[in-house]
Amino acid sequence: MASHQTSNLPTRTPTNATDPDDAIPDEDSSEVTRLFHERLSAYKHACGYLEDYVGATEKMQHAHGKEYEKVLKTVSHPLKEGHHFEQNLGGIAGMFDNLRTNTQGISNSHYETAKALKGSVLPIFERLHSEIKNKTKELVKGAGKGAKSVDKARSVSQKHIELLGQHTAAFDSTGGHIKSTEDPYVLQRQVYHRLNKQVIEENSNRDDMIAVQNSFAQFEAHIIQTIQNGLSQFNQVVTHQAEQTRSMYGDMVGTAQRIPPDFEWKGFLNRNNAILIDPNAPKRSLEHIAFPNQGHRSTQPLIAGSLEKKGKLLKKYDTAFYVVTPSKYLHEFATDDDFSKDPSPEHSLYLPDCEIGAVDGNKFTVKGKDTSKGALSKLSPSSTYQFRAHTPEDAMKWHRVISSVAGGTTNEMPETSAPSSPVMGRGETSSAFSGGSDSTATNTLAEKEAAGAHHGISTADRA
Repeated sequence: MASHQTSNLPTRTPTNATDPDDAIPDEDSSEVTRLFHERLSAYKHACGYLEDYVGATEKMQHAHGKEYEKVLKTVSHPLKEGHHFEQNLGGIAGMFDNLRTNTQGISNSHYETAKALKGSVLPIFERLHSEIKNKTKELVKGAGKGAKSVDKARSVSQKHIELLGQHTAAFDSTGGHIKSTEDPYVLQRQVYHRLNKQVIEENSNRDDMIAVQNSFAQFEAHIIQTIQNGLSQFNQVVTHQAEQTRSMYGDMVGTAQRIPPDFEWKGFLNRNNAILIDPNAPKRSLEHIAFPNQGHRSTQPLIAGSLEKKGKLLKKYDTAFYVVTPSKYLHEFATDDDFSKDPSPEHSLYLPDCEIGAVDGNKFTVKGKDTSKGALSKLSPSSTYQFRAHTPEDAMKWHRVISSVAGGTTNEMPETSAPSSPVMGRGETSSAFSGGSDSTATNTLAEKEAAGAHHGISTADRA
């Protein structure tokens, strides 16, 4: 049954203003909620018309034919939200037209009929009215809150995309000399983090709206069936009246009984196929989202991968994800995952203020100040950080890139220590050197060989 329902749903037609791959879609996330809220109002008012009709009929039984003019007035006005109903014969609107025609010919009533109408028929429509009101509250509290969450998530994403735009624009004018917290590379990763949360909210709200949309077909069938049941009982009450009156009321019930449970729903789908959600359409995916300054050259790392850093207290190596950015920062991250948490650097070294030592096998040192907490401080002390790559070749790659942007190079060799069990880098390997060149490094190959000879290690031995 579920597949039959979804196959009848229309496909949303994209507009020029809305691209499904936009980072911040130009659409109103509460549009579908408002549409269903309006549709519930239409049925609520239709049910109200029926309540008024039966109530006025009960009063009419005491005043005979003249009072039937009051009954006619309860259904003489066009239905509120009448555009939600099919105007052709066979639907809710046609049923009310039939009520108006037959009511015109009723002229007699009885007190017992009035008593039966008030005690057994009217409560059916009153209960249905209450069910429609409860359905409206459920829609507002459920899907309405989801739409607000989507709007909030999109607002957060938009602010960070604009922040990325500001600092990528300022990147060239400042010569790439910016704060580590304003590094476009870091800002872009933070945009991905917030877009991921936004997509989760959008897809969750989408699933909620599809569930609401599917449930409406069953609820509307229940409304039609309740109306049919109420009018059927109405017919039983008035059958003791004169043949003419019985014939007219029977015609009213017959009109309602001939309405298929899905007649109005199919017409509703056809009229609103540009608004309703197609459950078969694919969900949004982060891989297909584009945003301003995505892939800007200031966001592309010169080199990135896992390295081991020697601790100051325990003197053992811990593995982390490192990257050298075009802004000349060496950033340390716990992982290269942008989604599990906000990717802010654990430590940051501004390389033009740092010195890099010589390579010893797969080890090298960098001396500088940690700037991860904010602006550069001349008063903060410098520290020497000893790194170990997975292979000597990886160490040379890192050394070449860092040397090309570092403030200076030295022949200082890393500390030697007793061999320890290797620490694996979670399966990560250094990425290929993607920026800078060997000619930009301060130390030449001859100088590095001389430094190795000073420590009794030749380039060939390291290889």
